Amino acid sequence: MLDRTVNIISTRPLLIADTLQRPLRDLRISVTDRCNLRCTYCMPREVFGKDFVFLPRAEILTFEEIERVAALFVQLGVQKIRLTGGEPLMRHGVEHLIEALARLTSGDGRPVEIALTTNGLMLSRKAQALKDAGLSRLTVSLDGLSEEIFQRMSDSTASVMTVLDGIAAAQALGFSPIKVNMVIKREVNDKEIIPMVRHFRDSGVVLRFIEYMDVGSTNGWRMDDVVTAREILERINSHYPLRQLDPNYQGEVAKRWSFVDGRGEIGVIASVTQTFCHECSRIRLSTDGKLYSCLFASDGVDLREPIRRNQDDTLLTRLIIDQWQHRADRYSQLRHEATTLPRRKIEMSYIGG
Repeated sequence: MLDRTVNIISTRPLLIADTLQRPLRDLRISVTDRCNLRCTYCMPREVFGKDFVFLPRAEILTFEEIERVAALFVQLGVQKIRLTGGEPLMRHGVEHLIEALARLTSGDGRPVEIALTTNGLMLSRKAQALKDAGLSRLTVSLDGLSEEIFQRMSDSTASVMTVLDGIAAAQALGFSPIKVNMVIKREVNDKEIIPMVRHFRDSGVVLRFIEYMDVGSTNGWRMDDVVTAREILERINSHYPLRQLDPNYQGEVAKRWSFVDGRGEIGVIASVTQTFCHECSRIRLSTDGKLYSCLFASDGVDLREPIRRNQDDTLLTRLIIDQWQHRADRYSQLRHEATTLPRRKIEMSYIGG
């Protein structure tokens, strides 16, 4: 890892805002474009099949390059870094990157929160290393409890029990609260909503339901496939009465609900029907070092090339600031107004969900 001192504009955070006055607080880093599942809404097998060419090692940012960029973002006000993919646990030695990132502190001395999103298949054997490295928070993707539906959604022969064992291992090590994300697709896995609630209720796990989104350009998204947040909540409330909670922090994407009987909480991410672009504080760094200001972006700014030309931190910082200050992205709001916006978008496996 780096033993250099990052020297930019000031030792205090330089807070910046985009054209809609949204602050930069969250950095998502895709550490690999590879995954051991072929979820139909993310990496459909007909596109990402055996002949698909993934990024060669030389084109992927090294851990040292990622650490350098992350340190600059922290100096610009980023408070949370989330590692994504692909499947981030497929990146060999990812715990060493986490250890380096966990040492970052903001200009006012606060530690940076390091989070990771995983499909859970490798979690049982990786959980201890992640904990030891200083990982702050853990989110697991799981789209159903029945083997049939789970394997249909993930287009794999993987077992649900492997994921559940990983969650249990992480809980035993003290990760809390673990969040479980479930993408809902109508007439595919929507019958699993109540079984998932029943399973995770009173477990300490926060189950979050995500409206099926039009990420990338290959998942065949249709509005008819979306089970809306309102419908999800109505279904759950009919079995387990709910009451709404206040957000944990400004810009939280999930609306929080607790069970009236006090036995846990759920979240709903309604990025299709109840857009939250006006509060979005996220920027994304792709596996090969491009900076994207929106999950639905078409173009990004290349940071890898200036890094490998040994450009100094001042130039890299200027590129980052320019990208954010000129940011006007609000794709979900525009899509919500127009129902659909046909355009080419970067695949989610490339920049992280």
